[in-house]
Amino acid sequence: MVLLIAGVVLWFAAHGFKRLAPERRSAMGEKGKAPVAIGIALGLVLMIIGYRQAAFIEIWSPPEFLIHINNLIMVVAVAVFAMAHTKGRMRGRMRHPMLTSVKMWAAAHLLVNGDLASIILFGGMLGWAVWTVIKINRAEEWQRPEPGEDKRDWKFLVVTVVTFAVMVGVHLWLGVSPFGARGA
Repeated sequence: MVLLIAGVVLWFAAHGFKRLAPERRSAMGEKGKAPVAIGIALGLVLMIIGYRQAAFIEIWSPPEFLIHINNLIMVVAVAVFAMAHTKGRMRGRMRHPMLTSVKMWAAAHLLVNGDLASIILFGGMLGWAVWTVIKINRAEEWQRPEPGEDKRDWKFLVVTVVTFAVMVGVHLWLGVSPFGARGA
């Protein structure tokens, strides 16, 4: 669990550096991007390795029907994620589409994973996304962008479908079936 916890803490710290120490991060200029990116990547690697190596310590046993609710939430989470990358009518519908999708992803996975490692990983990511939204909302005024052209909505749909398919493929490659076996 040490690697998992270290990964969550490093992810939080690297992403939060700009919010926790804005003057210091600003003083680093462009040279500050590399250490932050390395911290984020290392945090991700530690989370993956730590999660895969963690002992299974069951805290609660989720009912099987939650798998279907998880999958429904995940489709919506991927669509919300895609909103951040569209230039069509969906642009500007939501202030923090990527962070909202992380919150949905984490909450959905907490529904179907009742073990300690999952609670640390997904709970930590949920906490990070909530904290980040709060910090951004307090620090910055948001100007809603104008919706884009109707014909660009196809990109939103394509990004949603492709991203969901890739996520399902990665789960299957890792030996986790998101469509019928416990865990997501």
